Amino acid sequence: MDDRVALITGGASGIGAALGRALAAQGTMVVLADRQAVGATEVAESIRRQGGRARGVALDVRDRDMFREIAEHTQRREGRIDLFFNNAGIGIGGEIADYDRAAWDDVLDVNVRGVAYGIDAVFPIMRAQRSGHIVNTASMAGLIGMGSMGSYTASKHAVVGLSKALRIEGRRHGVRVSALCPGVIRTPILHGGEYGGHVGRRLTRTNMERLVNRLRPMEPDRFAQLVLEDVEKNEPFIIVPRFWKAAWLLDRLAPRLTARLWDRLYSVALAELDAQERSAPKTVDSKETTKATVPGVRVGR
Repeated sequence: MDDRVALITGGASGIGAALGRALAAQGTMVVLADRQAVGATEVAESIRRQGGRARGVALDVRDRDMFREIAEHTQRREGRIDLFFNNAGIGIGGEIADYDRAAWDDVLDVNVRGVAYGIDAVFPIMRAQRSGHIVNTASMAGLIGMGSMGSYTASKHAVVGLSKALRIEGRRHGVRVSALCPGVIRTPILHGGEYGGHVGRRLTRTNMERLVNRLRPMEPDRFAQLVLEDVEKNEPFIIVPRFWKAAWLLDRLAPRLTARLWDRLYSVALAELDAQERSAPKTVDSKETTKATVPGVRVGR
C-alpha cells in the first residue's frame, strides 16, 4: 500500500476533490482542506466508504497562521507530508474596467497570497524531510492571456512564476515543485463557484455552456488521473488536457497569432452577449445582468 500523505487545499469540490479520490485509490492518506469545511468532510467520508484514507479540515488559505497550524498538525499526526497540492483558488470574471478594489483583493488574496502562505507552511516541513512534492495550481490563464479574466490571469501568471523560482530552490533540498496548468475542466467554478463572482454584463447559463463546450472541457476525475501521471514524472509544467500544450507552444512561438485567435474567441462571446441583450425582455431586472460574464479557462477548482 502507498504510505504517502497528501495535503490538498480546495479539497471540497472540483479538482481538489478529484485529486483526493485519485490519490486515495492509490492508498495515499489524503487531508482535504477547504473553507467549505462541511464539503471537505463529506468528500473525505465518501473516500472512506470506498476503502480509502481521508479526513477533511477547515482552512481559509488567506489566513497564514491557520495554514501553518494545519500543515504542522498534519505533519505531527501523519508523520510527514509527501504531496502538497496548493490548489485553492477563485475567479472573478468580467472586464478589467468593471473591477473594483474588492474584486481585485478577493482574487489576489486567495490565488497569490494563499499560494504563498501554503508554501510558507509546507516547504519548511519538506525541507526538513529532504523530500516532498509541491504542486501549485495555476491555469492555462497563467501561460497565455484571455479577455474577461484580467485578475484571474494576473494571479495565475504569478503562480507560474513563483513555481518556477521555487523549483530551482527546492531541488537543493530534495523538494520537487510543479505548476499545474489546467485547460477547461468541468467544475462548478465555471459558473462562479462558492466564492467566485462576476462583474459587468452577464451571459445566460445556456450561452455560457455553449462557449465552454467549444473549449472541450474535461471531467475532473479523468483530469486527476492524468495529473498524477505527470506528478510522478516530476514535470515542471503539468498541462491537462494535453491538447492545450499546443496552445501554449503556439503562444510562445507566435504570440501575435495567438492573441488574434483569443481575440476572435472573445469577440464571439461578446457578440453572443450583444445578441442576448437585444432579444431579452425589457422587464429583466438590470441588477441580474451583473452576476455573470463571459467564461474562459476554468476559473477555480
